[in-house]
Amino acid sequence: QVQLVESGGGLVQAGGSLRLSCAASGRTFTNAVMGWFRRAPGKEREFVGTCNWSGAITRYLDSVKGRFSISRDNAKNTVYLQMNSLKPEDTAVYFCAARSNSYLSPRADDYDYWGQGTQVTVSS
Repeated sequence: QVQLVESGGGLVQAGGSLRLSCAASGRTFTNAVMGWFRRAPGKEREFVGTCNWSGAITRYLDSVKGRFSISRDNAKNTVYLQMNSLKPEDTAVYFCAARSNSYLSPRADDYDYWGQGTQVTVSS
């Protein structure tokens, strides 16, 4: 089992920045592919980005490319989502997720472990 706990959400004005953290515990975290997803009110859960075990290989939703970046510190068992130039349409609950397979999947069903989510609200 892997337990994931997100933090860092909050209220920010459009154009601002937030950094979300996801702390992992339990089974080996180092080799896990880590993903970030979000669910906006009234919408389906949406892929945001994912990274490989080292953080060197990433994949992002087109609408966040150039604004969001994923990194990880395996020594701290933590993965981060740096969000810059935030827009009101980025408002959502953000979730981190982990999977043991090495493929950087954008599909939520491919992830085995999930955090409880953290709310991000971007005001216009």
